[in-house]
Amino acid sequence: MKFLAVDTSGKQLNTAVFDGARETVLRREDCAMKHSILLMGEIDEALRTARLTPADCDFFACVVGPGSFTGIRIGIATVKGLCLALGKPALGLTSFDCLAYADKSGKKICLVDAGHGNYYACGYAGTEICVPPAFLSREQADVLIAEGYTPVAAEPLFAGVHTADIAAGLAAAAYAKAEEARGAHALEAVYLRKSSAEEKR
Repeated sequence: MKFLAVDTSGKQLNTAVFDGARETVLRREDCAMKHSILLMGEIDEALRTARLTPADCDFFACVVGPGSFTGIRIGIATVKGLCLALGKPALGLTSFDCLAYADKSGKKICLVDAGHGNYYACGYAGTEICVPPAFLSREQADVLIAEGYTPVAAEPLFAGVHTADIAAGLAAAAYAKAEEARGAHALEAVYLRKSSAEEKR
């Protein structure tokens, strides 16, 4: 099995390639406004390091949300283009999947910053979802934490949060969920609330 996976949903741009034996994982921090500029270069570098071509990949994966509205669209459009050009299947992963596979806690609530003290959240028992994805306030998140869920995020959102290597989680989730790869047409963004522009209309 060989694949390329990308995550453009947050501030960090993550690219992972698996060549059938080894992982190549690239992390580029603080480039949330530059994903469209940097992504293809990161893909080229990751594939070159792994000594693969796009045609060698069995499937392509991307994070479909939640996270940056624009970033998610960039990742989906890029992976759809690769899949359609090469006739390969696509795998959609959530930001929560990447956090869940990066963290070893048994019972955890995976959190993505939604701004203004709110969070996108999803509860896991290991890597299995046990609390459906939702848009939560800090108070609502605290209720789950009080119930024994370890808070996990890609950045230290508040005291007590376990920070996870979301790039490593991207590679692990893509590997674990490879059999779920489908046609590129099935890739859809996961949005748990309207964009700021839509809310201000």
